[in-house]
Amino acid sequence: MSKISLRFIPHELQFHFEAGTSRGVLSKKKSYFVELSDGNRRGIGEAGPLGGLSPEFSDDCSAAFERALQPFQGRELPSDIADWVNEIPFEQPSFRFALETAYHDLVAPFSNEFTRGIQFIPINGLIWMGSAEFMREQIEQKLAHGYTCLKLKIGAIDFDTELSLLESIRSRFTAEQLILRVDANGAFSASDAPFKLEKLAAYELHSVEQPIKAGQPEEMRKLVAQQILPIALDEELIGMQDKSIASFINPEYIILKPSFLGGIQATRDWISWATEKGKDWWITSALESNIGLQAIAQLTGDYDIKIPQGLGTGQLYTNNFASGLSIEKGNISFDPSFPRESPFQNLSL
Repeated sequence: MSKISLRFIPHELQFHFEAGTSRGVLSKKKSYFVELSDGNRRGIGEAGPLGGLSPEFSDDCSAAFERALQPFQGRELPSDIADWVNEIPFEQPSFRFALETAYHDLVAPFSNEFTRGIQFIPINGLIWMGSAEFMREQIEQKLAHGYTCLKLKIGAIDFDTELSLLESIRSRFTAEQLILRVDANGAFSASDAPFKLEKLAAYELHSVEQPIKAGQPEEMRKLVAQQILPIALDEELIGMQDKSIASFINPEYIILKPSFLGGIQATRDWISWATEKGKDWWITSALESNIGLQAIAQLTGDYDIKIPQGLGTGQLYTNNFASGLSIEKGNISFDPSFPRESPFQNLSL
């Protein structure tokens, strides 16, 4: 088999707007890319660690990323990428994801009805935090574009203002007409959470993501058991190799971000767990560029999708890459005629 060479390329993504979360405001984000080549073909993968969430994050991950993947330079491609991925520490999940997706792009592209352009995937429209006016503008835009599921980031502005936004939506659309999700990103305290969930429940929400900070399994289990609102675990799953903790919490949903969980196979393992436990799930990006997003969407296409996924982040950046993805009326689709070429192939480093 041919021996491979690797190139490492950092790229800073610029947001179209200041994207607010309960952890702060984002205006830019750095991603790190690896390009695998066997001399004839190229495969590209992306690592996009996020501050405050990704265990491998630092202000500049370039050196750490290169160190993690450098041992594979000049080696022959394995028959199973797991042989390589397992050499990267689990504490570097986005690096594992980058290597895995580059391998798939090079030699084992996803093949399903989504990648063949036959099937689309329903997605939620993401509403970022900001002023009430800014959030209303986003809501109206998403509704005008035909979304039937909205996810609102909450927990950063006045809670009563957030409730009034939900009330204004519900006054126009029933739960059958429009699915509403909220994502608290751990903004509620364990003591306040039941009260706030009771308030939110008045608006017939589909679910609330991560109402309290991760790492409080006893408190999260109590919240789930109260059945005030269906709870989805998100940040809770980061670094969680022992799925017994998730079984202990017993949430209604789990949210799967491959860059946080340790890559593609790690995500598949969580889906197997959810299937075994009778839990629903959805896959979402973690603010990757279109390169990472396209890989995540193609992975999602391997499954029989029951509920809207979180794959609508491709339009966040002013300097994103071209992709075969497009969104229409709250559904994401893929054009199989999109050329499989690395955007970095003519870049001299």
